[in-house]
Amino acid sequence: MNNKPGRLGILVGGGPAPGINSTISAAAIEAINSGCDVVGIEDGYEYLVEGRTDMVRNLRLEELTRIHSSGGSILGTSRANPTKSPEDLQRTVDSLRRIGIEYLVTIGGDDTMYAAFEIAAAAGGALRVAHVPKTIDNDLPIPAGNSTFGYQTARHVGTELVLTMMEDSRTTGRWFIVVVMGRKAGHLALGIGKAAGATLTIIPEEFPNERIRLDDVAAIIDAAIIKRRTQGRTYGLAIVAEGIGEKLDPEELAQLAGVEIAYDPYGRISLADLPLAALLKQRLQKRYQDRGERLPVVEVTLGYELRCAPPIPFDIDYTRTLGYGAVRFLLTKNEDPRLAEGGFICLEAGRLAVLPFDDLRDPVTGRTRVRLVDIESEHYRVARDYMIRLEPGDFEDAETLRRLADEARMSPEDFRREFAGVVRAGELAGMKPGSGS
Repeated sequence: MNNKPGRLGILVGGGPAPGINSTISAAAIEAINSGCDVVGIEDGYEYLVEGRTDMVRNLRLEELTRIHSSGGSILGTSRANPTKSPEDLQRTVDSLRRIGIEYLVTIGGDDTMYAAFEIAAAAGGALRVAHVPKTIDNDLPIPAGNSTFGYQTARHVGTELVLTMMEDSRTTGRWFIVVVMGRKAGHLALGIGKAAGATLTIIPEEFPNERIRLDDVAAIIDAAIIKRRTQGRTYGLAIVAEGIGEKLDPEELAQLAGVEIAYDPYGRISLADLPLAALLKQRLQKRYQDRGERLPVVEVTLGYELRCAPPIPFDIDYTRTLGYGAVRFLLTKNEDPRLAEGGFICLEAGRLAVLPFDDLRDPVTGRTRVRLVDIESEHYRVARDYMIRLEPGDFEDAETLRRLADEARMSPEDFRREFAGVVRAGELAGMKPGSGS
């Protein structure tokens, strides 16, 4: 160790994710064992932005040694944005300076990481930051093949819940629409849907660079229901990634009764306040009502049940390595000038790695890049092949088209006009008709 130990702070930003306490524990224990004075900063940037320094407490070994297997965060968390204005950013830097923080470990997703970048730059060399990527969304640009911590636990718990709902669906003969958290990317929705064998999963990556309507999504689910009926099954479960909400036209949403668009501290539509599952249920049932039928549908939004779950062994193991690595990086002199202010802690080929903050920025927006689902990958192709979805081949076989149209109480020509648009995402990914669950 080349640097003299000083005061190290730890904070958590954004939504909870399994493994936060394990990260805090590993980082704090390593720092204490290295001679640092370690403090926990409560509720992320919330109080630092206000110029407060009282919401800080010393972290001691006796409270850290057994928290690695617990969910939640002993330091709390918040979505406060210290980059909202130059004044907020400066107050945050000044607060950290008054607390005496020389090293800062931030635990969070893309927003927390972006704020960490800006704080490190604004501190002008007086502060080094190590960011540990945390999100159940799995959408941060870490090296290929690695998940963000919390994702594996969220997928595990989510899959068990969806399997239970699928059994309920089969038992009661109803359809379930399950919206799964994931603001920008469909990793979690697809991971749960693929592992559980959901009837179909819809993710925002299917609609690149375009706005969609609620009815576009409802039509995809409607077509799957019709196709399953031709196979003799009147039940099923559709998973829809929450990020679909960001693809919807805000003007359409603003016109819907009972929907008020809210925005988070980073200026984005608050998807937690958008009742996407309920809106899709209403739109789907309206389609069946117009055809003279009644469709029993159960709506579920899945996410809050996952975020504070106790981490599975994978995430405990993973986060203990990341927390340890964050402190070793901060306390060890690094010759790379790009890491002078801090870096992003990750694993690469099984070894700890630190990436410069600038390598993770979008060159156009300056914000943290988002890792999306590659719909041309084998990972997606396998998931898609086992879904029940309307495919181009369904329109090419006259007998198949007739059976689908009869089930929808339409003529083949009307069915083609109504549903031809829903196969587009499949054509983009070169899918073949699935056999589904």
